[in-house]
Amino acid sequence: MTSARQAHSPTPHRRGHVAVMVVFVLLILAALVAYSAVYQIDEAEQAIVLQFGAPVGEPVTTPGLHFKIPLIQEVRRFDKRLLAWDGDPNQIPTRGEQFISVDTTARWRIVNPLVFLQSVRDQSGALSRLNDILDSVVRDHIAATELVEIVRSRDWEVSEEDLKRAMAVEGDEEILLQEVQTGREELVRSILKTAQKQMPQYGIELVDIRIKRVDYVESVQERVFERMIAERQRMAEKFRSEGSGRAAEIEGETERMLAEIQSEAKRDAEIIRGQADARATRIYNEAFGSDPEFYAFFRTLESYSQSLGREVTMLIGADSDYFRYLRQIGEFQPLAGREAGVPLPAASGEQPGEEPAEEPGEQPTPENDAP
Repeated sequence: MTSARQAHSPTPHRRGHVAVMVVFVLLILAALVAYSAVYQIDEAEQAIVLQFGAPVGEPVTTPGLHFKIPLIQEVRRFDKRLLAWDGDPNQIPTRGEQFISVDTTARWRIVNPLVFLQSVRDQSGALSRLNDILDSVVRDHIAATELVEIVRSRDWEVSEEDLKRAMAVEGDEEILLQEVQTGREELVRSILKTAQKQMPQYGIELVDIRIKRVDYVESVQERVFERMIAERQRMAEKFRSEGSGRAAEIEGETERMLAEIQSEAKRDAEIIRGQADARATRIYNEAFGSDPEFYAFFRTLESYSQSLGREVTMLIGADSDYFRYLRQIGEFQPLAGREAGVPLPAASGEQPGEEPAEEPGEQPTPENDAP
């Protein structure tokens, strides 16, 4: 019996091995417990310790290592930095019943994580609540304000370029010329001040709010664009009309100057032509006056060149004075060549351009006598 008990009893070596295992397990459990009891908060975070889902103690806002009861308590972390809120554009009527689209943005932070956790739970819930509050406040203030107070600052001076651009849209020029009592900056401060009053109950601080964009709603934009197009077309027609008038004026002036130049040129040409004719006549008179016989001969030759041709038929008597130089050409040629130096054609029974008379009954009759 004794030997059997000794055989089944653990040896000292085996008992030491079991003890080491137990100690190792206990150390691991202790490390796990210690690890779950320590948490870290960085500079951009703040936390709330929850015990069975309920907050315990004050919010933890100091960065570093902190402790909690393991397996019982948990840590809910919240951002300590500035957070952005961007609202959706809302169609809001102004005090003057002008529908505009207003797009706003804001910056906020969590200043009381305990109240924040109890009221909105997390950032998603906070954004939903901000949508309700800020949209309502912006709508109330915009609806009670004239459009000129929304789009302009009180210290903004209207320039001539602004007025020229405003002339393209009906009504904008009148808006620009209106006197601004408060302006957009004062409107934004009023919206911020009103919205900030509702933030502490949610553990939120509203730091700033801004109106990003103000524009006409789509239906109004179409009418505005149509008016702008019509105004631009009217201005274009005005410029075209002025340009056409100026072009007509320039063309008229050009035609007047051209007619004046042509008139002066014609006058000068007529004067020169008259002077040349007078000089030529004087020369002719001097030349022909010195020898009347040569003048008669020259005029007769001119008459021949103008009256005789290939398709001309003349009925003139054979004893007509018109051909006396041709009948006497044998006698006249030496005289003409000697006195005038004009070569005469050789004697011939046919004149250039004259068809020969075949029948003796058809004799030419005189129509034009030589001068």
